[in-house]
Amino acid sequence: MVKQATLQSNKLPTIEDAEFAFDKFNIQNEIKASACRNQVESAIDAARISVPTCIFLDLEELKCFEPVERQYERWGVIFHNSLAIQPSNPAFPTYSGLTVLMGAPKSGFVEATFLRPVNSVSAFVTSSQRLVLSAYDRDRQLLGQTALPGSNLANSDSAISPNTLLSINVNNIYSVTFCAFDGQFTIDNFHFCL
Repeated sequence: MVKQATLQSNKLPTIEDAEFAFDKFNIQNEIKASACRNQVESAIDAARISVPTCIFLDLEELKCFEPVERQYERWGVIFHNSLAIQPSNPAFPTYSGLTVLMGAPKSGFVEATFLRPVNSVSAFVTSSQRLVLSAYDRDRQLLGQTALPGSNLANSDSAISPNTLLSINVNNIYSVTFCAFDGQFTIDNFHFCL
C-alpha cells in the first residue's frame, strides 16, 4: 500500500489522491540504478526510449555518511547537499533497506539535477516539519510544487505516516529541490521517469 498525504500544488496537479500508485504509470521499463562502478550496466539511450522508463536509485550500496553527488550521474542525476545515512533515530524510519538520503552539510535542503529532462520525480519522505518538493525547468523557472503539510515523524502524534510518498509530474523537469526550512528530513526510494 502506498502512503500519501493530501498535497497542494501552486501550478500543476501532482498527486491524484486515490489514483496514484506505481502500477498505474504504465511503466514498461524499470531500471534499478546502482552506485557501484564495477558493475557492467547498459547506458540509457534517450533517443531509443519510446515508453516511460523509470530509474529507481539503489541507495544500499552507499556508505553511511558518504556525501552523495555524482554516484548516479551515469543514470542521469546529480545530487547537491546530500548525505547517505543509516538513521539511528527511530523518528526517521527507512521505507526499505537501511540507507536514506538527508540534507548535509546544510540541513533541510537537497537538490537533484537531471542531465536530460524527466517527467516525474517521486520519493518517500519523513520530515520534522513541512517539506516542499519543487520542480524547475532548464532556466530554473518553477514548474510546480507539492508539499508534505507538516511533520510526519514516527512515534509522534502526526496524522501523516512516516515515509509518505511525495511526487511531482510535469514535463521537462531539469531539477528538483526538497526543502524543509531548517528542519531535518530523509529521502528513500528516490526515482524519476523519463
